[in-house]
Amino acid sequence: MAITQKGFIFKRVEVKYMLTDEQYEGLFKMIGDKIQIDEYGLSTICNLYFDNTNDELIKTSLDKPKYKEKVRLRSYGVPKSLNSKVFLEIKKKYQGIVYKRRVSLTLREVKDYIENGVKPKDSQILRELDYTISHYRIFPKIFIAYDREAYYAKDDTEFRMTFDKNIRYRRSDVKLEAGDQGTQLIDHSYHLLEVKAGGAYPEWLIKAFSELKIYPTSFSKYGAIYKKEMLERLEAASAISSVTGYNPNTVYRNVAGSVQSV
Repeated sequence: MAITQKGFIFKRVEVKYMLTDEQYEGLFKMIGDKIQIDEYGLSTICNLYFDNTNDELIKTSLDKPKYKEKVRLRSYGVPKSLNSKVFLEIKKKYQGIVYKRRVSLTLREVKDYIENGVKPKDSQILRELDYTISHYRIFPKIFIAYDREAYYAKDDTEFRMTFDKNIRYRRSDVKLEAGDQGTQLIDHSYHLLEVKAGGAYPEWLIKAFSELKIYPTSFSKYGAIYKKEMLERLEAASAISSVTGYNPNTVYRNVAGSVQSV
């Protein structure tokens, strides 16, 4: 991780795994002495994901291109005031490698920037964010929150593991300060593990994954929500068709993709 003035740059591989309660508990029994909880400990992560009126960024992401990017605003917990610290981030993925740039601002600075066009102090990361936001004409489109446990390996602080559960979202009142409530995305008995590494996995983790039958999965929180909403629209359209004889399903099928893979 590189640190710039008021900004952070990350380059790493990120791999996701969906764990059952049993796998989660078994994993901690096997590797608990190898990892250390980080400075945030157990926290609620609140995010605003940016997109445009055509949902261009999430549609592109679901097509699984070699290159994709996303912009989000993140806070650790619900901001208590306009002076609370938040992070404006741009995340790019190219051929499996994730490049994340983020800048620390106050909520007031972000609001002035997004709502009034008042740019915070100039920096390379902010210029890059400004270009992306302007180019795609994106704005805060959806609120996503989850409860996270974050750890790093005791023998390698750059090797990180996060466990997310209670993933929820909302389309209305898309503001960080509006609270962390929302519609539940997946069952409470599942934990989304994300391993963030700059190199090879340690042997102790490979052994634990093998014994517990933990395998990589492709899962995007925003992507899963988008597919879920498309499926709900398809079901609603089918209900309309059964009553009226009009079938509007084709309006949604091209954008819904493989909704069963959620």
